[in-house]
Amino acid sequence: MQDTLSAILAKASSELVNLKTRADFEAAKARYVGPNGELTALMKQMGAVPKEQRPAMGKLINETKAQLQVQLDSALARIGDREIAAQLGPAVDPTLPSPDAGRGTYHPLTLVREEMCRILRKAGFTVIEGPEVETEYYCFDALNTPPDHPARDAQDTFYFPEKARFGNVTKKTPEEKYLLRTHTSSVQIRTMLKGSPPIRIVSPGRVYRRDTSDATHSANFHQIECLYVDKNVTVRDLKALLDYIFASLFGKDTKTRFRPHYFGYTEPSFEVDLSAQHLPKVNKEWIEIGGCGMVDPAVFEGVGYDPEIWTGYAFGMGLERLAMLMYGIDDIRYFYQNDLRFLKQFA
Repeated sequence: MQDTLSAILAKASSELVNLKTRADFEAAKARYVGPNGELTALMKQMGAVPKEQRPAMGKLINETKAQLQVQLDSALARIGDREIAAQLGPAVDPTLPSPDAGRGTYHPLTLVREEMCRILRKAGFTVIEGPEVETEYYCFDALNTPPDHPARDAQDTFYFPEKARFGNVTKKTPEEKYLLRTHTSSVQIRTMLKGSPPIRIVSPGRVYRRDTSDATHSANFHQIECLYVDKNVTVRDLKALLDYIFASLFGKDTKTRFRPHYFGYTEPSFEVDLSAQHLPKVNKEWIEIGGCGMVDPAVFEGVGYDPEIWTGYAFGMGLERLAMLMYGIDDIRYFYQNDLRFLKQFA
């Protein structure tokens, strides 16, 4: 029987390696281990083997069956690889010129980001970026956000497992967690901790919040935030800058107004409304565009600034929201679908 088992393995080895299709594989599998297969037939003969020889014969058959299964698995994997290769077609050479006519273009979010940065550079602001992985201190504690604030709940913020480690992002305390930043305000804290006023920065970047994806919301989006710290900074300075930004971005007919609001890191705080009915698809007299306010003295004390000497303002808004207004886009999901028909419109 040992010779018969060896012959089955040798036969399968030469046959299975040449199989091309799944139908061929199933037929070959049936010939060996199917109800009427060769190996199955030998297993049925075990009843005729003398009792004292059955353990040895059973071991040989099991070993042969295991080796045959390895050959079958390898054959099926090769067929699967061949099917995938056929679907993919010939390999792509990334060094070849693009088959699409004309040059590429910037993404609309990049266009709006660069235009906002250009406008703010003219007003004396410096572009500063920070890490997307943050700690609770930079994202919440230093921004006067209490531990029981809803924004810190796991239903609103993406936290990393406690065992996660990021060498380039240092914790202030061992207990705090790593998270994906929910706003770029963390860059403001990092900047203030590094130097003394006056400070005038703009921090654009990607942020993350647990949000249901629909026409106006996304769990991953982009913000641009500004911070100005100096002596005798007032709400009037904040309003003047926002008027300048939106007039530069959307045209001189654009107007802004403030509505009282609450943010933990500014006091007083305001929602910023925009009036720009001359833009495409703007069908309301006033639309909300962002939040702002004067930096809370508690935030200054936390970074070592004397609030009796220094004052400042901060504001932030979503780049997607700005791009949708500027280009008349009515669904935020268009920005992330990589549809060339959409992207080529911004060439």
